[in-house]
Amino acid sequence: MQSTTDIVKPAGFDLILFGGTGDLAWRKLMPALFQAFRHGTLPEGGRIIGVARDALSDEQYRSLIESRFRDVDGSKQPSPTEFSRFAAMLHYVRMDLSKPEDYQALAQSLAQREAATVVMYVATAPALFTTVVEQLAAAGLNTPRTRIVLEKPLGHDLPSNRAINAAVGRAFAERQIFRIDHYLGKPAVQNLFALRFGNALFEPLWRRETIANIQITIAEDLGVEKRGQFYDSTGALRDMVQNHALQLLCAIAMEPPINSHADAIRDEKLKVLRSLKAWTPETLAQHVVRGQYSAGNRSGKSVPGYLQEAGVPAGSGTETYVALRTEIENWRWAGVPFYIRTGKRLAAREAHIVVNFRPAPHPIFKAPIGAANKLVINLQPRDGLELHLLAEGQAQRVAAPSGSNITQTLAPVQLDLDFDKRFGSERVGAYERLLLDVIDGRLNLFVRSDEQEEAWQWVQPILEHWQAGQMPPRPYAAGTWGPSAASAMIARDGHCWSEEA
Repeated sequence: MQSTTDIVKPAGFDLILFGGTGDLAWRKLMPALFQAFRHGTLPEGGRIIGVARDALSDEQYRSLIESRFRDVDGSKQPSPTEFSRFAAMLHYVRMDLSKPEDYQALAQSLAQREAATVVMYVATAPALFTTVVEQLAAAGLNTPRTRIVLEKPLGHDLPSNRAINAAVGRAFAERQIFRIDHYLGKPAVQNLFALRFGNALFEPLWRRETIANIQITIAEDLGVEKRGQFYDSTGALRDMVQNHALQLLCAIAMEPPINSHADAIRDEKLKVLRSLKAWTPETLAQHVVRGQYSAGNRSGKSVPGYLQEAGVPAGSGTETYVALRTEIENWRWAGVPFYIRTGKRLAAREAHIVVNFRPAPHPIFKAPIGAANKLVINLQPRDGLELHLLAEGQAQRVAAPSGSNITQTLAPVQLDLDFDKRFGSERVGAYERLLLDVIDGRLNLFVRSDEQEEAWQWVQPILEHWQAGQMPPRPYAAGTWGPSAASAMIARDGHCWSEEA
């Protein structure tokens, strides 16, 4: 009889990175894994196995990753000693993802060491997701110890998203599937949850009676760079709105969950998505603005328009900017407009949420026109909160029939909390946190299939409206805040974007 001391328990983890030589791997994933290694949070005894079609040895793969680390920000670059220790975890397997025999070889390689957790990170083109998942199952690599990570975009539209999720669901249980949205891993988004559900201060104000409108902005000052061919088949709506922006909207609008468990949080996000106002032909025409950047200036230098970028076909109608207005049809938010905008080649690189409160119902002080309280949640490039208030500015003596009165004049002031300064700039990055959560099996910051499908369901009418040729993109000069139609859209409600206030 075998004693318990003779039983070898699985230890460590195996992280298999499909697309191991790709842009995402060396730009985001490897630096994040190294930072976790440096911080001592990456479990010991792990292996990181890059998978791609290139013919590389382990040592060649390690050299390739080391060369890519030279592009990482200075403070995050490893020293030679640090990288040498980290590189011991790195391995490489050559695979053609269309060949079943290569998956069998991978299975045999992994069987030589039974890891406690096996993570399959699919960082490939979305067209390969179904192939990879089906081949993993055929090779017996979908064991109970396996977790699969799927990068966005998960589909091109609602039907393709359903097809991918159906294929993944046949091979893996929902608890094994980690649909990653790196915005949910950002420290600022975690602070958003903490702000709402860890404090009692704002909850009584978080409703239609006190909030006039909410604006979500995700702006990039760069163009498509070298990703023109990929981006032209995606566009801003698929790339940013369907996932990142709607996840931020859910975080800002959801009801308090009953606890911090993954499904409790995702149940409340799903309710928000199901409550989004349905599109009609009229609202599609009035409440959605589609744009494409033309040549302009960035930091005093001329930059090309989208149609002049490498890899972009002539006459492309792909949007690089989207602004839209929506409402959430429930008791908390009925009648409150939510504005979302995102785009490339805009005036600045920043992401923020602005909660604009209603003005005082009976003003007794003199204040600037349109002045009101607002809460700004900064997501990037800095992470923090700004609370905009009105305080006494100067007193003016005004003549009146009964004598002299003092009229108090209010002036805008703000309380500014910078989380990087408060907690230190060496905070856990989005991918670092999410990768550790996958290894530990925590699903809180990942998207469930039903909420992802609901998001596509809401976006689908916009895609169909555009495909019917109803709304060609409006041009906007690089370095601006987008088409003027976006300002006109929000102005019809009597509001304006934050930089216009």
